[in-house]
Amino acid sequence: MEGSFSGSKYPVHDDIDLEDGDLEKGRDKILRKPVKIQNQALLSGFAYCISSCSMILVNKFVLSGYDFNAGISLMLYQNLVSVVIVSTLSMLGVISTEPLTWRLIRVWLPVNVIFVGMLVTSIFSLKYINVAMVTVLKNVTNVITAIGEIYLFKKQHDNRVWAALFLMIISAVSGGMTDLQFHAVGYAWQIVNCFLTAAYSLTLRRVMDTAKHVTKSGNLNEFSMVLLNNVLSLPLGLLLIFAFNEVDYLIKTPLMKMPVFWLVVTSSGFLGLAISFTSMWFLHQTGATTYSLTGSLNKIPLSVAGIILFKVPTSMENLTSILFGLLAGVFFAKAKMRERSQS
Repeated sequence: MEGSFSGSKYPVHDDIDLEDGDLEKGRDKILRKPVKIQNQALLSGFAYCISSCSMILVNKFVLSGYDFNAGISLMLYQNLVSVVIVSTLSMLGVISTEPLTWRLIRVWLPVNVIFVGMLVTSIFSLKYINVAMVTVLKNVTNVITAIGEIYLFKKQHDNRVWAALFLMIISAVSGGMTDLQFHAVGYAWQIVNCFLTAAYSLTLRRVMDTAKHVTKSGNLNEFSMVLLNNVLSLPLGLLLIFAFNEVDYLIKTPLMKMPVFWLVVTSSGFLGLAISFTSMWFLHQTGATTYSLTGSLNKIPLSVAGIILFKVPTSMENLTSILFGLLAGVFFAKAKMRERSQS
């Protein structure tokens, strides 16, 4: 399972039909069409990889580079940017979203509470842990999700999936033991984040089916879910800001008076929404299997960039553990593809 700070994680669908043309429209059009689809798939995949990598690196830069100690406020501002952009696009008719009725809000609120917790703990952990270790530790989410699927959905996994999950656990443990920048608080937040991310994924499956019945159209597209998640996160985020006493910090910190800082955090909000849009675009051009494998492969350059850009002190043992965990993630994605094709 892939996680980010934008709420872009939604169930994906296989068997997406990319062919919508009529074979009777002429041989010349038929010959040109595959080239167009191939370019679209490549471009959308590249856009998705760039936006997802950039989002995490920018967040890390804000939290560590600027030493910004108001992670909840950062999340709240990013979600506010997303609400403004999605609402504007909806009013202009570029995209379609469902009206936010009280019935829909009541159904969606429980999963949104988990969503906010997932974003907050992700930001808190990134404050203390380097990017490479965060990507490896996030693999634990897959283990928790797999176990949850057995108990909640009676789903059985084959031996390859369990082997990949076992390798992920080993890499996470060995990575933590060899981490030269080990921070107990950061690791604690990341463990909580793994449980919340898995809970969000598992809960979302059930809530989506219920939510569709209380919408006016009888459907709930990805844009509506992005808007719903981010709108509902605003009041919850405000409560958490006061609960964690971030208001005093925001008043006193000189960062609030720096235009460059506002430019960086605003760009992070745009990147968060870009992940949602590019992931949907990429899914429609390829499919769930390619999307899953790309997400796993994307962690490799992200980890390398995180180590180089933030000058993370490391050792050969730690680098080996990180590489081992990243390859285990790729192995897991391929095992899930095989499992899905057989079912």
